[in-house]
Amino acid sequence: MNRSIPLVLAVALFMEQMDSTVIATALPAIAADIGTSPISLKLALTAYLVSLAVFIPISGWMADRFGARRIFAIAIGVFMAGSLACAVSGSLAEFVISRFLQGMGGAMMTPVGRLVLLRSVEKSQLVSAMAWLTIPALVGPMVGPPVGGFLTTFLSWHWIFLINIPIGLAGIFFAVKILPDDGIRVREKADWLGFVFSGGAASGIVFGLSVISLPVLPPLWGIAATFGGVLCLIAYLRHARSHPRPLLDPKLFRNRTFALSLLGANLFRVGAGAVPFLLPLMLQLGFGMSPFQSGMITFISAAGAIMMKFIIKRILGLIGFRTTLLISAGCAALSIAVNGLFTPATPIALILLILFLGGLVRSMFFTSVNALTFSEIAPDTAAQASSFTSAFQQVSIAVGVAVAGGIVEVVSLINGGVLDLSAFHTAFFVVAAITAFAIIPFLALPPSAGHAVSGHSLTRAGSRAASPVRS
Repeated sequence: MNRSIPLVLAVALFMEQMDSTVIATALPAIAADIGTSPISLKLALTAYLVSLAVFIPISGWMADRFGARRIFAIAIGVFMAGSLACAVSGSLAEFVISRFLQGMGGAMMTPVGRLVLLRSVEKSQLVSAMAWLTIPALVGPMVGPPVGGFLTTFLSWHWIFLINIPIGLAGIFFAVKILPDDGIRVREKADWLGFVFSGGAASGIVFGLSVISLPVLPPLWGIAATFGGVLCLIAYLRHARSHPRPLLDPKLFRNRTFALSLLGANLFRVGAGAVPFLLPLMLQLGFGMSPFQSGMITFISAAGAIMMKFIIKRILGLIGFRTTLLISAGCAALSIAVNGLFTPATPIALILLILFLGGLVRSMFFTSVNALTFSEIAPDTAAQASSFTSAFQQVSIAVGVAVAGGIVEVVSLINGGVLDLSAFHTAFFVVAAITAFAIIPFLALPPSAGHAVSGHSLTRAGSRAASPVRS
């Protein structure tokens, strides 16, 4: 396997992951500077995720129509432009619009990058390729919190967006030089009506849930947006049944492994995706830490995630996808719930240990489920599968952030408008319970699911062959 390809693709994930963790660390400082509250600034995080959900579905068609390498490089450029816009934003509205522009670039980077990877490696190498793709990207969360905290504390929050510029320029250069041209060029017109319906469904549901949990706009707006999103979803499903080449083909869900993997992964992300939003806020607003201090603590989870990448292939070979996912989902839910027990009196060493272990098991889950999702996908449907996965992924994370923010807001209102630790603790317990529900879909997986990718059945067969024959 040519390791330079996943490493180049990882530049996009590096920027995205570092960007999200940097912003989570700097939320209180940004909010104070532009005249809003940290909870209200969640709208900017949601705007980014909504943009991803809207534009991800079209990414597969664009990669097939204009070339995956070209679209990947253009996407990095759009993300850089959004970063510059964020750096010069002076109000909540400007910041939200800038984050939406960033999302347009991010919507192309991750699914198109994964598509390049899927078309460049054999199924038997998929786990290793996914690990190599993710290892450099996990440096982003590890570097993001302390760097973002340092810049926010000692300089200003504006600089946390400018660091994307040199990274993006390097990504564009190496993408053009190293990534292969897959040579695929389709002539079919895009399903623009499907694009409108899918974008309306994703943006309506995610934005609606966020508005309901925010004090910025009347809740009626959120209810209306959510209802509109559901109507768009129904309209899209009807449209997809009659269109010869729908933007996202629901027939992919006839693949049992793909469907169960996607369902379990998204339940997991609703819970686990809220942690990067909740934890820095709790450490800063509940514990009284500075952004830099908060970042120096939260970065440890990425260290655990990186360590897991070096042993995950062996784990999958020994116990297979099903057992790995059941164990990692249960342990991850437990680690999230433990965050709800943290107080200013909790020893820092214990907090670091819990966060390290949490990063370890979440990495085990994500690497496994990402490989399993595509283990039985045919090459001609890889683009749609990648777009489908990325779209659902971002919607589930947005829902998780909306749910977490809503819980914090409701508990604080119950407490008389006071935002204290009890609000964060309650949110952690709820999202941990949601994460645990991811176990249910994986119980329906056969033990042999994804064996051609994990090597689990081969390992067992080799063990039986090596065993002595009893008379």
